[in-house]
Amino acid sequence: MSLKKLFKLTQSGVEELQLELDALLAQRIVIADRIKQARELGDLSENAEYQTAREEQDRLETRISELDHVLQNSKLIKKPKANGEVKLGSSVKLKGSAGKTKEFQVVGTMEADPLSGKISDESPIGKVLLNKKVGDKVEIKTPNETAAYKITDIS
Repeated sequence: MSLKKLFKLTQSGVEELQLELDALLAQRIVIADRIKQARELGDLSENAEYQTAREEQDRLETRISELDHVLQNSKLIKKPKANGEVKLGSSVKLKGSAGKTKEFQVVGTMEADPLSGKISDESPIGKVLLNKKVGDKVEIKTPNETAAYKITDIS
């Protein structure tokens, strides 16, 4: 008996993946036409345009399959209740000792994008923040330093 992995996604994450899937599905026709045109050029064994179009089709179908699998096996992250604790889906504001502030949203691994402030619940920072409350102090370790922050807001 195998357990299916559920992908935890916010509503905006689901919408982004659905938009990408729709765009890829629309590309199917374009690639099919390119394959058809390349076939008409003759010998397929030495036809670079045909080989390239087939490889592109394979990549496209692989990504469509991945997106479909994620969307079929996703669990929507609802905005957590305001009980004062950091949960999956929470936005967290932190203030450092030098007055430096940071803001993160705790999301599932599929949506993680640290450069835009979306951190995975399974990442080191995500694990440190989960279940903390406003006023709690947390240490965030980066390869270069360890910095102490105080949680100033959770929404």
